[in-house]
Amino acid sequence: MGRFLVMLGLVLVVVGLLWPYLARLGLGRLPGDIVIEREGVRLYVPIVTSLLISAVLSLLLWLFGR
Repeated sequence: MGRFLVMLGLVLVVVGLLWPYLARLGLGRLPGDIVIEREGVRLYVPIVTSLLISAVLSLLLWLFGR
């Protein structure tokens, strides 16, 4: 469990450092992501982005777990 948490922390640090570059690729603004804008309120629900990130992380963890 400790090793998993350390790896998760490292992945979060790397993603945090790469976030400005990932934003330029359009990650976070994919078709299927829900954006509701009202007076003074903006609600953003990144459904498709979350599914894509989950699939990529699952594939990576499966490959490294072998």
